Amino acid sequence: MIASVSGVVKATTLNSAIIEVVVVGIQVSLPARFAASLVVGTHADIFTTLVVREDSLTLFGFDRANSRDFFELLQSVSGIGPKVAQSALSIYEPEELASAIASENSAALERIPGLGKKGAQRTVLELKDKVSDLARTQSAGSTSKSHWRTQLQSALIGLGFTARDAESTIDAVASDLGAKVDETDISELLKLALQNRGRG
Repeated sequence: MIASVSGVVKATTLNSAIIEVVVVGIQVSLPARFAASLVVGTHADIFTTLVVREDSLTLFGFDRANSRDFFELLQSVSGIGPKVAQSALSIYEPEELASAIASENSAALERIPGLGKKGAQRTVLELKDKVSDLARTQSAGSTSKSHWRTQLQSALIGLGFTARDAESTIDAVASDLGAKVDETDISELLKLALQNRGRG
């Protein structure tokens, strides 16, 4: 099992990246949101899982270990394969998915490409008990982090930033503020993001 890869980003597409590990370029299939955050020429640490099919070996990668774990959990639902599981993590964080499943929010799950109404109902039925602990115990800090990042990304894209530029600007703001970022008002974060962009 390839559990992670670490190396230089050599190329990216909408939903994958080539990571040079020593001198081997490994193609990793990624959630779109994560792929958009990668910059060619920079270092990346990716948590991975290898999906073996009769006619293919595909390495799927994620920015966090719990995203990879949730990807594997989603595939335990009958009818959900790696593509749908990856789509789910392209639009939702694991904590958001756990919350939607635990609260039986089928409407949120139906937004996942390829899942559909019946798939959403099956997901709730088969995973509700398994994700309830995750949904209940997620820390206020991680909820706050997810919330402010999503809000700030939406605001920046609304102002004309590309998804990749928005992510890199958000990362710079998070780096500047450190732990204080979770307590900072969204309007102040937007101001700092625009100032940071101006410096770039």
